[in-house]
Amino acid sequence: MYLIKKIWRLPRIFYVFILVLIISILLSNLISCPVEITDIDFIGSATLPTGLTFQNTEVGGLSGITYDAKNDLYYAISDDRSNKSTARIYTLKIDLSKGSLKDGNVIPVAVTPLLNKAGTNFTAGSVDPEGIALTKKATVFISSEGDNNQLINPFIKEFSLASGREIATLPIPNKFLPHQNNKQGIRNNLAFESLTITPNEKHLFAATENALIQDGSEVKPNTNSPCRIVQYNLLTEQPEKEFLYLTEPVAPFLNFSRKFMGGLADLLALDNQGSFLSLERHFTGLGFYIALFQFNLTGASDIHNISSLVAVDTKKIKPVRKKLLLDLRKVDVLLDNIEGLTFGSKLPNGQRSLILVSDNNFNVLQRTQILAFKLKIESPVFRLLRRLRLVPNLQR
Repeated sequence: MYLIKKIWRLPRIFYVFILVLIISILLSNLISCPVEITDIDFIGSATLPTGLTFQNTEVGGLSGITYDAKNDLYYAISDDRSNKSTARIYTLKIDLSKGSLKDGNVIPVAVTPLLNKAGTNFTAGSVDPEGIALTKKATVFISSEGDNNQLINPFIKEFSLASGREIATLPIPNKFLPHQNNKQGIRNNLAFESLTITPNEKHLFAATENALIQDGSEVKPNTNSPCRIVQYNLLTEQPEKEFLYLTEPVAPFLNFSRKFMGGLADLLALDNQGSFLSLERHFTGLGFYIALFQFNLTGASDIHNISSLVAVDTKKIKPVRKKLLLDLRKVDVLLDNIEGLTFGSKLPNGQRSLILVSDNNFNVLQRTQILAFKLKIESPVFRLLRRLRLVPNLQR
């Protein structure tokens, strides 16, 4: 009792200090906690017909998309290898002002040809653009898959949005580069399909669509493929870590064509703590398996020092742990070849939108499809309040 009375007699500043210390510890823990998507709802789709022309180019092959919140515009990369027209970016206007998406709500407003450092167009076949990510400097990073058969290296380059001209090139680790012995490097058309930048723009992440040749099998029926996610430090412009991502083992469905392909199509950074959305796309013979997953890099093994996964005991490697967010086959829409995703504009109710886009392969049997979703995103602070039952349900 005496001890308690003595504690109560301590200066008031002592209790203020203790309170500030406790709050600081709680806030530091909250800042390091990832955000979480707790719900996702389909709010509509729009289609751009194959063969649509805009400013003397054919709109198609849209394999990646990114959102410019400042100007309420979207930039989509075409994977045309400078065959139909020069490699290019389309600027799109997507109207979600009524909280839904329908035909007529997606309009091309500009096209920007990509230029190399010399200021000239990329020659036919020299580039295969797939991923795109916007920076606050009015530039975009673009990933190219290269061409294993022609020994053309993949790349990740930064381009000016105003001029389309190349600004910088990030180094690609040797293990990803094609080799004439065909025993290492990217598989053809299965390389850097994914590209995303963290909100604080300190890190860029790229990922292979399938396993490197020396890492294991490409996607097959009922068989997954070990992809690599590469983490770049944008301050040093150097790769610093790699992580293992296992695609889903998908079963074929009425596969009369005997064609089966797929893999990791795109990534989207949710925060600065290693939280991501991933988009997997598989052609199953009759239709597509498209799925969205959420995962965090926490606990995953850094494999950047491992040149070949088949040469090591993979049981000792921890892949990223992902959970299914949405199987798009449950959405009431006929799916096309979905390859890109990005956050979109805020909806009228304040919730965040998610936009997906398809690559029509310039095929008359396909179409450019844009899908829109409404997201419920829970921040660490709101999650703590909900768990303490201080609020019934909060969202942003």
